[in-house]
Amino acid sequence: MFVNLKISEIVPNPDQPRKFFDEAKLKELAGSIKENGLLQPVVVRPTESAEAPYVLIAGERRWRSCKEAGLETIPAKVIKDASEEKAYVLSIAENVNREDMTIMEEAGAYADLKAAGWTPAKIAKQFGKTETHITWRLGLLTLRPEVAKMVDEGHIKNNLAWHIAQLSPANQMVAAMRYVRGDFDSEAEAQHFANGLKMMEKQTSLTNEEPPSEEVQEQRKKARAKAKDGLGKAEDILIPLFEELGEKKPEDLAVILGTDLDRYVRVVGKIYSQVQQVRNLLSKAQGVQRAMAAEFNKAAVEVQQEAAQQKATKPQAAKRQGAAKPEGSATAAAKPTARKAAAKPAAPRAKATGAGAGKSPAPTAPAQKKTEPVAGAAKTAEPATAK
Repeated sequence: MFVNLKISEIVPNPDQPRKFFDEAKLKELAGSIKENGLLQPVVVRPTESAEAPYVLIAGERRWRSCKEAGLETIPAKVIKDASEEKAYVLSIAENVNREDMTIMEEAGAYADLKAAGWTPAKIAKQFGKTETHITWRLGLLTLRPEVAKMVDEGHIKNNLAWHIAQLSPANQMVAAMRYVRGDFDSEAEAQHFANGLKMMEKQTSLTNEEPPSEEVQEQRKKARAKAKDGLGKAEDILIPLFEELGEKKPEDLAVILGTDLDRYVRVVGKIYSQVQQVRNLLSKAQGVQRAMAAEFNKAAVEVQQEAAQQKATKPQAAKRQGAAKPEGSATAAAKPTARKAAAKPAAPRAKATGAGAGKSPAPTAPAQKKTEPVAGAAKTAEPATAK
């Protein structure tokens, strides 16, 4: 049913998948509406909300532009039996193929349907997409907010965004920032770097492999020398040949090469195919190498931070030990002195007892006189111990 409704009677859908509206394009559409009217009605459904009797299903951009144009009424199609889920599906269907719907908005819409029990296959069928397309979009939802914003603003392309989304949050920032600041010659190089970081993340340790044996080291050395020698031959022979052929005109080559022309076409085509394959492999290897360098740099920073932390804690520990030493030393010094002082009277008494047992008691008196000053010394030691 099509009716003219007051714009004030309609409110936007709070669950609208699109969150971003280009102000310049809204004003451009408002100007067109002023001149030609609204050609496509909005879609609404009745609501029991006290704020307004209708809520938008589709056409929020048109509704906003009509308000911008100063219109009081707007043509609308009213769907009375639309459930919230059906209304949401219709809203996605209207926006999913629009150029100005961001990729992260699209991913969020699919995620809402998945949370409601929809499978990627069902979502794909509903909106005319492939299941792979839906899965890739859902995979973007693991992006940290800063990187997701770069994707929405077009600084990072969709395919690269998916590769970055497979990384840990910290490595997402590493890959994204290096790409945005222009560290890579192509998007493919950035993808290979992200894949290299993912490979590093799967390793439990940077030193989880045994050092290569002498035999393996010798094999690598020979392989490196052979590759270097082969590359030198290519630079000496192939590149000059291709440069020479590239300077000729087609009609000249047809005459110069004669019956060998077909052979040249076949051999150069084979070389071209191999070069493309090897170029891709080398780019992947370069990505792994860069990721390894980034991982080692990260590990080096962590080691430096740990060493600095240990260096900072050593003086504090030494200071605490130094503060504890005087009290312990005084106590330790006092106790042996007291024990030594207390032990002195015991020795003469033992001698006296021994002498008295074997001879006459005559030497006993001098022995007792000797013990008197020692007893005094023991008394002097007692306060020192107490202190």
